[in-house]
Amino acid sequence: METRERLRRLNAATMAVVTLSVGTLVVAVDARTWQQAVVLSAGVIAAFVASVRWTAVGIPRVVLPCLIVAAAVWMVGALTLDAHAAFYGLAVVGSLYAPKLPRHRVLAAVGLVAFVALMGAARMLIASDDVTDVLLRYVLVPAGVTVVVTGSMFAGQVFYDLVEELEDARGRDAELAVVQERMRFASDLHDIQGHTLHVVKLKVTLAERLLGSDIGRAGDELREVRALVGDTITQTKELAYAQRRLNLSAELENAKNLFEAAGIHVRVEREAEVDAQASELLGQVLRETTTNILRHAQATYVKVTLSEAGIAVLNDGAGSAPLSGLSGLSTLRERVAGNGGELTVEKGDGRFLTRAQFPYGRNDT
Repeated sequence: METRERLRRLNAATMAVVTLSVGTLVVAVDARTWQQAVVLSAGVIAAFVASVRWTAVGIPRVVLPCLIVAAAVWMVGALTLDAHAAFYGLAVVGSLYAPKLPRHRVLAAVGLVAFVALMGAARMLIASDDVTDVLLRYVLVPAGVTVVVTGSMFAGQVFYDLVEELEDARGRDAELAVVQERMRFASDLHDIQGHTLHVVKLKVTLAERLLGSDIGRAGDELREVRALVGDTITQTKELAYAQRRLNLSAELENAKNLFEAAGIHVRVEREAEVDAQASELLGQVLRETTTNILRHAQATYVKVTLSEAGIAVLNDGAGSAPLSGLSGLSTLRERVAGNGGELTVEKGDGRFLTRAQFPYGRNDT
């Protein structure tokens, strides 16, 4: 918006200066009497006023009076005062606003040129001047200049419209970036809160079962719930201030504890040291996958395989029916793809495999 306004002000100032300068020169050169000077000046003033308002959105109300004055100046100059430069105001006003019409722009431009030519030709009916001289000074030159000026203004309007479109596109891109950032924030908040709430539910349920048999263990579980809630509050604050970073090792240890607490056997295999660039993204994949297994599967074992820039999580208990409620994985797939990686899921024989692979750490040499 700021760029557009600056361009408007620059164009308005440039057009006003050029219009007034050329108009003053026209009056000084063509006016031989004070009557001619007054009439020509009226046309120049009309052109100047119209040029000042040219960059306004739409067609200002002042244009019609300016157009009428400029047309009258040309009629008087051509038919009465022998002022062949009187077409100047009409050529400027008409050429400025014909390209801005919402419809029939070309027709308006043709009408403008035709009017200029016909008024010039009408002088041959009332004056005894040489026909060739009248045809040249009052028809061909005014009409030709009007055609050139109008054509250049049409080209300028195309450029101006293109700048407007580019500015609008940039504004839409900015709005889209804001929406994407909000979606990313909502997704991260879902990861934090959804994961925590499910773990709290799991641990509270376990603590309830232990109340009658092992008070000490139940107290430990409740203390872990309190610590988890405190950690979630901290992560939420970090997310709000764009400081949140996931630690893969911490996520892996957390996932193991959760699975073991739920009676799920966990096996972790490391094929290579994880590349630092992929660590945070792999941590996000592991967290979302852990939450999905605890929520949607009746798993008895989970196998986590880590490579240099990838992770694969395999679990049983997926059942035969299509899994539902995995919208978090769809969002995560988009995030992984946005970082140049690929996230795939496979389901069969009661097992579910989530695999993510990033380009970091691959052979670049």
